[in-house]
Amino acid sequence: MSKTTLLCLLCELLLMLVIAFPVVAFSFDAEARSAALLKLHAPAAPQAARYGDDNDELDLHSSAALVVSSTTGALIHGKNIDVVHPIASLTKLMTAIVLLEAKLSLDVTVRIENEDIDFERASKSKLRIGEVLPRRDLLRLALLASENRAATALARSFPGGTPMFVAAMNRKAAALGMENTHFVDASGLSSANVSTARDLAKLVAAAAGSTVIKEFSTTPAVTLTRLDTGQEVIYRNTNLLVRRENDWTIHLSKTGYINEAGHCLVLQATIDQRLVNIVLLDSWGRYTRIGDANRIKKWLQRKTRLTLGKL
Repeated sequence: MSKTTLLCLLCELLLMLVIAFPVVAFSFDAEARSAALLKLHAPAAPQAARYGDDNDELDLHSSAALVVSSTTGALIHGKNIDVVHPIASLTKLMTAIVLLEAKLSLDVTVRIENEDIDFERASKSKLRIGEVLPRRDLLRLALLASENRAATALARSFPGGTPMFVAAMNRKAAALGMENTHFVDASGLSSANVSTARDLAKLVAAAAGSTVIKEFSTTPAVTLTRLDTGQEVIYRNTNLLVRRENDWTIHLSKTGYINEAGHCLVLQATIDQRLVNIVLLDSWGRYTRIGDANRIKKWLQRKTRLTLGKL
């Protein structure tokens, strides 16, 4: 092979690399941003914002926790509130906000496609390929049953498709001041969807401004009829505090779980006539987030009684 031929081949190879590089760089940009946030905000030691000397009595088992006043935004309790975590299906609250703010008709039907299957984690779904549902029902299922195919289909059928939908999610996060939050999908299946307890309190506050999100996320269960077969399918809320009878007054709810995120929960609830937003991230056991929520509730009730006793 002559030197001239070899030089030409090298030039062509270099040109191919130059052309391909932006595509490769773009494909890794979202994951790289999420990874950078995780690394930047890795905790050197537990962070806590105290509300009284007996705050340790809470003994929360979630890695991060936040309780704020829904009316004033005042911090009531905090633990590792600025540490970045994967947030799993808590993502779906932002999915709902973006969809509703786009003012698309919720009566338009969307077909579940093969593209909506979760090949990464093989999560289960009651939604069958080829099934057709109104956007309204898909949103309802994404919020109460945390249906991943429903959330994915909503993003896919958005004008401009999933890339435009995810871009809108990140724009909304920035507009809400969620500085340490980043999304790469609408379902939360990706561990690159990351946020902090502080940021998620802002998301809960924004979502609570929607009566639709509050209604759908706190519905204990819903029965839908398949159009092709007439079969009735029951979808149950993933939050046991919503699904079962108890003394909670919950106005908004969302759970989340993937291995990297642990068990997560956000709530807006009234506790002793006080409206609060609660964020629990990376609970180590299936029921730990429920236990932590109940511990917070009892702690706030005890605080109220102590305060009244001093008046």
